[in-house]
Amino acid sequence: MPSLSETAHIALSQCLELKKSEKVLIVTNPGTEQADIAEVLHDEAASMGALPELIYQPIKAQGDFAEDHVVRAIEAKPDVVLSISTEKLGKDRARLAAPLVGPDGHSYDHIFDYLLYGKRALRAVWTPGITRDMFLRTVPIDYGAMRHTADRLEALLNEAAAILVRSLAGTDISFSVLGRKAKRDDGDFRSPGKGGNLPAGEVFISPAIQSAEGTIVFDGSISDINGDIVIRTPIVCTVKGGYVLGIEGGEEAQRLEKALMYGLNMASTLVREEGMTPELALSYGTNARHLGEFGIGLNPAAHIGGNMLEDEKVMGTIHFAIGANYDEDAPALIHLDGLVTSPTVVLLMPSGEERIVMEQGVFVD
Repeated sequence: MPSLSETAHIALSQCLELKKSEKVLIVTNPGTEQADIAEVLHDEAASMGALPELIYQPIKAQGDFAEDHVVRAIEAKPDVVLSISTEKLGKDRARLAAPLVGPDGHSYDHIFDYLLYGKRALRAVWTPGITRDMFLRTVPIDYGAMRHTADRLEALLNEAAAILVRSLAGTDISFSVLGRKAKRDDGDFRSPGKGGNLPAGEVFISPAIQSAEGTIVFDGSISDINGDIVIRTPIVCTVKGGYVLGIEGGEEAQRLEKALMYGLNMASTLVREEGMTPELALSYGTNARHLGEFGIGLNPAAHIGGNMLEDEKVMGTIHFAIGANYDEDAPALIHLDGLVTSPTVVLLMPSGEERIVMEQGVFVD
C-alpha cells in the first residue's frame, strides 16, 4: 500500500494534474484526522512547485455556515480548492440571501459552486469525512479503467428517456431523465470547471423535476444531519410526483424524517435571520423532500461502512439523494444520500428499447 505522501501525490498528479506556481487553497478542521491528510497534501503540493495555502475552520455540519475567512479565501479565485473536512465546507451566508447567476444561467447559492460550475474558474476536490485508511485504500486505484466504465454509463444515461430501478429488498421506482445530462465523479479534475470527491467513483444524474414515482427501500447506509449510519432496518420511502411523501421503518426511518423536517425548518430560519425572501425559502423547504440524485457506484476498493463519502462509491450499489439536485433547478438546504444494494437498473430509451445496465448489483455488458 502506498504511503500517505505517495497517495497525496497520486491525488494531486493523476486527479488534479497540479502544475508549478498554481495557487492551491486547502480547507480543513483543526485537530482532526482530516487535518493530518490536509497537511500532507499541503506539503506534497509545495514539493511539486505549487503555492498551497492551508486554512482551518471549526467542523461544519449540514446546516452550518462557512467561516468568513474561508469564503474570502475562495473569493480570491485560487486555481485549485481542496476541502478536506470532517463533514462539510459550510454554507455561504451572503449567497444564500442573494444567489449569484452564472454565465450558464443557473443560480448559485455558494461562491464555491459559482466559481466551479458557473464561471469554470477552478478545479476542486472535497472529501467530507475521509479517513486515513480510506485515503490510502481507495485513492490509489486504476483511474483509466474507472473512466472507461464512466464513459459508457454517462453515454447511456444521456441517451435514456427514463430509468427504472428495482431491488430484492423492494425498491421499485421510475423517473424521467429527459433534458438531463449525466455527471461523473471519476477522479478526473484536471481542467477548470471539474471537481468531485476523493475517493472518486460514481456516475450520477438528477431526475427530472416531479417525475419520480414508486418506492425506494434504502438498505445499505444513509446520510443524516448528525452523521451517516449503516441501516439495520430498511427504510421504505414512498415517492409521488418527485417528492418523498411517506417514510416507514425503524429508528433509521425516524431519523430520516427528522432530517427532512430540519431542511424545511432551516429555510424558515433563513427568512427570519438572514433576509431570504419567503418565496425562495418556500422553494428550498419544499425541495427538502424532492428526489435530487440517482447515482451508480464505480470504485472497486470501496465498501459500506457508514461513511457516505465511500459508501456511495461502492461498486454494485446505487444511491438516491433526497434534497438538492445537481442541475441547480431544485435548490434545497440538505442533500441526503442513501444506498440501495443489489439493484437492477433498466434504462428506457426513446425508441422504446429497454437496456439493462445492472442486474442484482452486477454490471451487464
